[in-house]
Amino acid sequence: MCGIVGMVSFRGGRINAERLTKARDLLSERGPDDAGIWTEGDTGLAHRRLSVIDVTTEGHQPMLSLCGRFVIVYNGEIYNFQEIRAALEAGTAVSWTGGSDTEVLLEAYKRWGAECLNHLRGMFSFAVWDRKEKSLFAARDRMGEKPFYYHYDSGVFAFASRSRALYELLPGLSRDINMQGLRYYIEIGYFPAPLTIYNEIRKLQQAHYLIVNNDGITIKRYYDLRQTVPDKKLERAKEGDLLDELDETLLKAVKLQMISDVPLGAFLSGGIDSSLVVALMRKLSTSGVKTFTIGFKEAQYDESAHALRVSRHLETDHHQQIMSVDNLLTLIPRFTEVFDKPFFDYSALPSMAVSELARGFVTVALTGDGGDELFGGYHYYVLLKRLEALFKIPPAVRNIASTALSLVPAHKLKLLSQMLTKPDTISAFAFTRSIIKDFSAIMLSDLTSSTEGIAGCFLTAAREFPKTLSATEMAMRLDTLFTLPDDYLQKVDVSSMAYSLEARAPLLDPGVVSFAMRLPETWKVRGLTNKYLLRKLAYRYIPREILDRPKQGFSAPVAIWLRGGLKEWALDRFNDKESLRALYLNHTEILKLYNSHLSGSRNAASILWAVAVLVDFYRRDHLL
Repeated sequence: MCGIVGMVSFRGGRINAERLTKARDLLSERGPDDAGIWTEGDTGLAHRRLSVIDVTTEGHQPMLSLCGRFVIVYNGEIYNFQEIRAALEAGTAVSWTGGSDTEVLLEAYKRWGAECLNHLRGMFSFAVWDRKEKSLFAARDRMGEKPFYYHYDSGVFAFASRSRALYELLPGLSRDINMQGLRYYIEIGYFPAPLTIYNEIRKLQQAHYLIVNNDGITIKRYYDLRQTVPDKKLERAKEGDLLDELDETLLKAVKLQMISDVPLGAFLSGGIDSSLVVALMRKLSTSGVKTFTIGFKEAQYDESAHALRVSRHLETDHHQQIMSVDNLLTLIPRFTEVFDKPFFDYSALPSMAVSELARGFVTVALTGDGGDELFGGYHYYVLLKRLEALFKIPPAVRNIASTALSLVPAHKLKLLSQMLTKPDTISAFAFTRSIIKDFSAIMLSDLTSSTEGIAGCFLTAAREFPKTLSATEMAMRLDTLFTLPDDYLQKVDVSSMAYSLEARAPLLDPGVVSFAMRLPETWKVRGLTNKYLLRKLAYRYIPREILDRPKQGFSAPVAIWLRGGLKEWALDRFNDKESLRALYLNHTEILKLYNSHLSGSRNAASILWAVAVLVDFYRRDHLL
């Protein structure tokens, strides 16, 4: 795992090597083991290295091809690099200088061009400069595990693993806020690619590549899960056969992702996904598996006891840490520093803590990310499945049903009641993903009148889906396209890299994703049971009585902390009228919202945290 940065000026001139070096070194935590820089006239590439595969100096970057034509900087891991290396050698003599996946990737691009992307099983962002054609090729992995930020204007192209590095490289670059991105952030807590908080910086979307040269920039999608269709024949398949296929597919993915020249372990929450990954690691390992868990003193948020039960059953070398308010307060300045854009997902705090814990023992950690989106793990998938039939009922009747359901105390029925008032399933999905249900109250009209709501963004994507998809299948695809890369995978990447730890997600292996996309809904959500098939596979390795419990998710008790240990911190931000106004937010309404949270009449932790870190960002970037 690494950090990359580079710049090409098609207007001529020379690269400022000092600035490029400073930008590179802002990525030092992503790559503490080595640093490199390559410049040639109007082009410069730089790299920070975390050594995982071939830890010798033969893996140094930027790396030149032996022919001297191509130069690469690369962040990530190509898990099947040995297979690709063999394919490149078949019938052709290839000279290798070392055993790194970087050299294999560079040779693959030299041989196959953009087509090389279809051979890769891994997580990556990389850029290759063609010295002969004066052209830069850059790409990002299929699911969006590794970041790639860029700026392009008037013949100047710059890129980096962090947006902050771009401002170091281009000190005159405007920091004007992108209002559409801001609107989406306030509604759902993240910036859907290609948008960022800044007008001048874009984020390359997952499964895309770009080519930039003197003629301009071209961006293309090389893999498209939007058009994949579930195989209806599998509805009649035998459960045992599907379990065997999933077991074999996931075992292969875990085996590939356990390839490492440095110590390796796994995050373990005690839930289905991480427990299954650890179980497969134990099956493959001859030397045991190190596992890591973060817990909380607040019992309703604490998963450490569940993780410990799984660990004991699988006989792992388990390590855990219990967090308190004091632990959190020490992490917040670090959180603001490493997430160099507003980031609402406060589960990043325990993610940072477990990464720091794990880094004391290993350099690589496997995770369970992707299981919910691919195999139907979220509770609102069950609600959407029931809702689909109700949407066929006339609106007047739906409103009566909505009123009746709203009187039932159960939280999920109340959510279903609110979803029923939406005009269609996409709007209902957008509602489930909103971090504040009455968001328009806290936004100033300048913002609401000039931007579209997130439902429009989701609807545009959904138009590319097969018409035969159910509401639940559409929701899973939308989560896979948006929530997964722009929230959860960003969280894991930044949190782990802050401590120079490489996090890998076997459930996002192309083989596993392909299997999940072919799988009909009935094998994912069945009755009131979510993640049906993946759950059944986990039962093969871990007793049902250990795994079966209400889903918690990897989060932090911020709702409690905002009423206690974080109250002074929060009020300082919510009383900052100048910053709130500059961010198109209504100071009075936000204080009103916070007071209702303090009184216990509602839980507004998500939006309050989102606003607080947004103010932090604005102060750092615009007022200092």
